Amino acid sequence: MKAIILVLMMMFSLSGFAQTKSTDAPVKKSKAGICHAPGSSYYSRTKNFTPYKTLDECLKSGGRLPKR
Repeated sequence: MKAIILVLMMMFSLSGFAQTKSTDAPVKKSKAGICHAPGSSYYSRTKNFTPYKTLDECLKSGGRLPKR
C-alpha cells in the first residue's frame, strides 16, 4: 500500500515538474541581449537568461535575434 502511494506521488510530482519546466521560459534573452526561441541554435546552451512569453516581447525589451 505504501509503495503504491509513493509511486503515485512520484508520478504526479514528475509530471508537474515537466509541465512547469517547458512553460517557464519559451523565449530566453541571454545576458548578451540575444533572444533565443525554442529550436534556435543556442537555446539549450543558454543558462543565464531572462524569460519571455513570446519572441516579440523579448525583441521589444531591447533584445535581438541570433545571427545563426
